[in-house]
Amino acid sequence: MRSFSGFPPGKTRSVRLPEPLFTELIPLIDDLDELKTTLHVLYLLEQQQGAARYVERQDLLADPLLLAALGEPTAGAVEAALERAVERGTLLRAQAAPGATARRETIYFANTPKGRAALESLRRGEPLPETQPALRTNIFVLYEENIGPLTPLIVDELREAEDAYPDEWVEAAFREAVALNKRSWRYIRAILERWHNEGRQDETDRPNRQEDRRRYIEGKYRDYIEH
Repeated sequence: MRSFSGFPPGKTRSVRLPEPLFTELIPLIDDLDELKTTLHVLYLLEQQQGAARYVERQDLLADPLLLAALGEPTAGAVEAALERAVERGTLLRAQAAPGATARRETIYFANTPKGRAALESLRRGEPLPETQPALRTNIFVLYEENIGPLTPLIVDELREAEDAYPDEWVEAAFREAVALNKRSWRYIRAILERWHNEGRQDETDRPNRQEDRRRYIEGKYRDYIEH
């Protein structure tokens, strides 16, 4: 039996998986290759961003990590595992022309609200957008470089903010906080919440940065801000 040397020290990237995967789906899966393929596909989908997240059949058949994980490292084993996952209802399968190519390819969505919506869009004849790599490290790098080490609690809050706000807002909020020497996530979160509630102006539309700073400190977000 091959052994595992353990998780490495220091910060490692986490992957979000839905709780029903562990409480409802895994107890139903009775085939090891299906389980490994399901987890691998969900992992690949989590690396993407945007409303339409999908993986292409041809990429899965040649994926070295997936092939190495299965009982037989062959495209046939991947095909069989994908078929079981589709039959079980974990994955949704469709024929589409990903990206700019006109060639139709078999693609897979997760059976989530977003996956079902994307499948319905395809059935209505709407074009399939290209998948976009997720900028997963952006907000975490900004935090570590400008505030300090990550903790499990702050990671969850950063992920929520990453999903809730545009990337340019997050970067601008960090710049605002650093410029005012307010290196606090609560301060940055307050800026983002204010922009969400009141609208965000461009920097060129802010002639009085001192007045803007006072609005953060003395306004309704004063309880969040560290003076």
